[in-house]
Amino acid sequence: MKKILHLSSFLLFCCSACKNEDKQNQVSENDVDAVRNFIQAALEGNYDKAETFMIRDSVATERMNNIKRVNLSPEEKKGLAASSIIVHNITRVNDSATVVIYSNSFKKNQDTLRALRVNGNWLVDFNYLFDHDKDTPVNKTDSLNQ
Repeated sequence: MKKILHLSSFLLFCCSACKNEDKQNQVSENDVDAVRNFIQAALEGNYDKAETFMIRDSVATERMNNIKRVNLSPEEKKGLAASSIIVHNITRVNDSATVVIYSNSFKKNQDTLRALRVNGNWLVDFNYLFDHDKDTPVNKTDSLNQ
C-alpha cells in the first residue's frame, strides 16, 4: 500500500507528455544538482531527459515507463511544468550518498530522493522514492533544514 501511495504521489508530481528529444549526455555538477535536474525534467514532462539523471536498472526503468503512461489533465500538466522545486532537507549520508526531501509549489506533497555518486557522476536513485521507509531516520550529518 505504501508503495502505491508513493507511486501515486510521484505520478501526480510528474507530467505525462513525453518529448522525443535526442538524449544528451547529461552530467550534474553535484548531488543536489542531480536531484534538481531530475525533478525539473519530470515536472516538465521530459522523462527521457529525467532518465539521463537517474541510475538505470530494470526496476527503475519499469517504474519510469509506468509514469510515462499516466495521463494528467492539461491543467495539471501546466501547473507542474510551471511549478518551483522546494527543498525541505538535504542530508549528506556520506561522500557518495545524499538524501533530499522536496516538494513542488503546485502539489506541495513532500517526497524523498537519493543521489548517489556512481563512477564519479552524481545520479538519482529513482527506486529510493518507492523503497525507502519514511519511519527510518537517516543519518543527520550535514543536514540542511529550510
